[in-house]
Amino acid sequence: MAVFESTAAAERVFGTLFRILLEDEQFTSQLRSGGLSILLTQTNPDCVLHVSADALRVGSQAPDDATIRIRMSSDTAHQLWLGKLMMPTAIATGRVRIRGKVARVLELVPILRPAFDRYPELAIEEGLPV
Repeated sequence: MAVFESTAAAERVFGTLFRILLEDEQFTSQLRSGGLSILLTQTNPDCVLHVSADALRVGSQAPDDATIRIRMSSDTAHQLWLGKLMMPTAIATGRVRIRGKVARVLELVPILRPAFDRYPELAIEEGLPV
């Protein structure tokens, strides 16, 4: 059974997570200084998010261009943010596909730390399994 009942539920949860990150000055300044933008494309249910230093765009508002593109299922995203699935394992097994320069991806990982810290609490608030 899928963790998220609908696209709207996945967009609400992951949108909230990235809005929290965009309130963090260190996160936005590192995106800006690195010229980084992220396009997260999730499936089952579909959820598309575009994150830049200036904005979060969700669904049909998300542009296709980004310096880093990450594709996975919404259930995989849930497991990653909970810390139950490690990114290297997810990539090695094909559960996560990344497009973009490796150096750019490596710049991104440390600035996502606050999201990993906040996601379990957010998932509990949303009534998701943790």
